[in-house]
Amino acid sequence: MPSSMYDQDLDKNPANHVALSPISFLVRAARVYPDRIAIIHGARRITYRQMFERCRRLASALAAHGVGRGDTVAVFAPNVPALLEAHTGIPMTGGVICAINTRLDAPSVAFILAHSEAKVFLVDRELAPVAKLALAQMEHPPLVIGIDDALTTTGEVLGQDYEDFIAAGDPAFPIALPGDEWDAISLGYTSGTTGDPKGVVGHHRGAYLNAAGLALATEMSTRSVYLWTLPMFHCNGWTFTWAVTMLGGTHVCLRRVDPAMIYHLIATHRVSHLCAAPVVLTMLIHAPADSIRTFDHSVKIFTGGAAPPTPVIAAMEQRGFEVGHVYGLTEVYGPLTVCVWQEGLEAMSVPDRARFLSRQGVPHPLADDAQVMDAQMNIVAHDAATLGELMLRGNTVMKGYLKNPRATQAAFAGGWFHSGDLGVMHPDSYVEIKDRSKDIIVSGGENISSLEVEEVLYRHPMVMEAAVVAEDDEKWGEVPHAFVTLRPGFHHPGVEAPSEAGIIAFCRDNMARFKVPKRVTFIDLPKTATGKIQKYELRRLLREQL
Repeated sequence: MPSSMYDQDLDKNPANHVALSPISFLVRAARVYPDRIAIIHGARRITYRQMFERCRRLASALAAHGVGRGDTVAVFAPNVPALLEAHTGIPMTGGVICAINTRLDAPSVAFILAHSEAKVFLVDRELAPVAKLALAQMEHPPLVIGIDDALTTTGEVLGQDYEDFIAAGDPAFPIALPGDEWDAISLGYTSGTTGDPKGVVGHHRGAYLNAAGLALATEMSTRSVYLWTLPMFHCNGWTFTWAVTMLGGTHVCLRRVDPAMIYHLIATHRVSHLCAAPVVLTMLIHAPADSIRTFDHSVKIFTGGAAPPTPVIAAMEQRGFEVGHVYGLTEVYGPLTVCVWQEGLEAMSVPDRARFLSRQGVPHPLADDAQVMDAQMNIVAHDAATLGELMLRGNTVMKGYLKNPRATQAAFAGGWFHSGDLGVMHPDSYVEIKDRSKDIIVSGGENISSLEVEEVLYRHPMVMEAAVVAEDDEKWGEVPHAFVTLRPGFHHPGVEAPSEAGIIAFCRDNMARFKVPKRVTFIDLPKTATGKIQKYELRRLLREQL
């Protein structure tokens, strides 16, 4: 293509082109709001001036131990200030943060440390037993730094103490944004349910744009107070580790999810925003009565993963929360779509509004596109009925999978990221996920959405949680099998405990007969560290025990 007159002597230069990086968010926040509280953790308060200094000390100390561009620093910790600081301090060196799932076992942690070639390993004392076992399996273990958080006395501090480590760093460590915004900033590992987990590589540009896009989509402001109910290791906390800092908001740390503590912190610190898996919403709904607090301010809670059932959304609204639904994956930095509120929703009945809010929605302002496509990668009709695979595209999609070119190529086939989720497009262009491709139940040639069956199960007054998977059947090929967790304290005078037959009868009254579960198992549902129900474990139970 021939150059235009606008290309003549109009090249990029330091005055008109700066690499996008969330490092700049903390630089600005410390400049504009130096004395504002950046982090609350128990009785501890850290201002933006102090956070900036501590991150620079961390970067300096890491650089002194050889961490530079493209080097991995792993962190194994709950939602504590050190993990939040690591999200900026590590990239300041040119290094890559790898926040590890705190519920992983030692072999999994050892695999991640080895696969990522981590040079330094930051470990919270509570996780020391697992970390020690993981390190013992390594031929060349990384430098270990122990986090001695004041809110726990469990475990031991491994290696050098984190506070001593950063104290030796230079508070004036020179800040340099990456030379290329395509440089890696984060490494997150998928669940690995069918083999070794894949390492998802994120870049500075994507982290910057996703954080800014979500801040816009969730209506955050400089006065926002964000409660860390979502694990920071999960997609870098959906990039809210950077989004809150971008605006000069306040981070409220939380070591573990506890409904009573969540209600207390919301009321005490006037929390405005939080994110959580649907299971946390369920915990808040069914929290003991003496722990539930009411609020006189707006509290927005955003949930992702499987669509929250309509009764859950309705119950959360009754608790005083404004529920928002987002959709994404590790490969797209967390949420890429948001169920954007539309005028007139407030006039709808609660059930109708909840059904709308359970959609996955539209791309956030700084994402590019999300489309449902058929097997030939043609966009399906926007008729709320035609099923296809959800495809994603834009600047907030990963670089690819670390050391796995085959998986990267497959994920990007046709110029789109293949999500593996099946859904429909509504006439208003909102996406609605119907199921994971592997979770669709094919019974007698008919497709049954497990999410649709679960939606009905959640309407049962005694059901707290439900999951539906396929069970082999000689006649139909597959049939739905429901796993149900009952509400605590369901024994009421004159009310019988729900039975398998009763649950099946309830479903028969509320859905097409071919979709009704053929069997029901009462169980405490297995979950991942981020609260997602582990359907592969339920399938294993069917194979091995049922």
